[in-house]
Amino acid sequence: MSRAVRVVWDDALVTYDFGPGHPLAPVRVELTMALAREMGVLDTVETTGCVPATDDEIALVHKRDYIEAVKTVSRDGRPDLRYGLGTEDNPAFAGVHEASALVTGATLAAARAVWDGTAEHAVNVAGGLHHAMPGAASGFCVYNDPAVAIAWLLSHGASRIAYVDVDVHHGDGVQAAFHDDPRVLTISLHESPRTLFPGTGFPHETGAEGTAVNVALPAGCGDAGWLRAFHAVVPPLLRHFRPQVLVTQQGCDSHALDPLAHLMLSLDGQRATYAALHRLAHETAGGRWIALGGGGYELVQVVPRAWTHLIAEAAGCPVDPGTPTPEAWRTYVTERTGEIPPLRMTDGRDPQWRDFSEGYDPADAVDRAVVATRKAVFPFHGLDPMP
Repeated sequence: MSRAVRVVWDDALVTYDFGPGHPLAPVRVELTMALAREMGVLDTVETTGCVPATDDEIALVHKRDYIEAVKTVSRDGRPDLRYGLGTEDNPAFAGVHEASALVTGATLAAARAVWDGTAEHAVNVAGGLHHAMPGAASGFCVYNDPAVAIAWLLSHGASRIAYVDVDVHHGDGVQAAFHDDPRVLTISLHESPRTLFPGTGFPHETGAEGTAVNVALPAGCGDAGWLRAFHAVVPPLLRHFRPQVLVTQQGCDSHALDPLAHLMLSLDGQRATYAALHRLAHETAGGRWIALGGGGYELVQVVPRAWTHLIAEAAGCPVDPGTPTPEAWRTYVTERTGEIPPLRMTDGRDPQWRDFSEGYDPADAVDRAVVATRKAVFPFHGLDPMP
């Protein structure tokens, strides 16, 4: 079992809300925490609150004029399209600064706990807003809480931080923040930018000294291909880089049911990824692991189960995938959303994958994606790009 594990939560985190009909509905994190609570997962961790990030903390990544623009929009709810505030993706709403600063503050609380040794692992399922740029909102993200937390760690003495992003969308905002900083290794596995927002994340985007790593997977990729790609790229790089802290963005929109993307992972494949990252945190980062939420737009069937598994994995007490969801939670879901909730903590899959060391198939689109990434970045790290 891992040592002290902290989950950062405040009910006010659901105020990060772009309004009715927006895909990033806060009910998804509300249902996640309710499921984790009903299943007893939160009994195995320390749950703590948080405070909003200060302007100075947010300014570790974001421009001051942008922060002021967000605060102005926050006061009156009127759009400011110069900064991406008031678009279809990022509707303007009164209180947007306070809500965004609280999400960022929750991730900073997780980072502080891990860095000062209060906790070995820390989780913020409301975080992971990885698209926000230094001077603009983007892709449902106003402040980039992962980037702010990484910048805070750097400002407090960290010199090697690894960021692994498994969201179906490219982690473009975090990559942009540290593109030229060799102290930060960013690895993003995502659907090909040829078929999905934000249109970036090609293998040739390698950053400073090969520290920006992008695995662009073909639409339709499922558990076997995804896990093969993950294990072909992530463990070798983390073992070489030896980060002091591992930060992960655990967007679960790679699931087959997600309405905004085209990968075909199961809940069981995603759960296997959480376990792999947990092991790698212990193997390569001295156990220091900050795990964040991210994308995920199947609000009832996927997100609550996925991130309950994440919290349980971080706690070192994985949930048996065959476990039924609690009756009280099912009743709450139906009353809250009108939907029929999932009955078990599994999709009934048993993910199997073939290790890349067993050979490369040039006819396979996933293998071609893996080789493109390894050829682009492995030589920077003294690693052989071919199996």
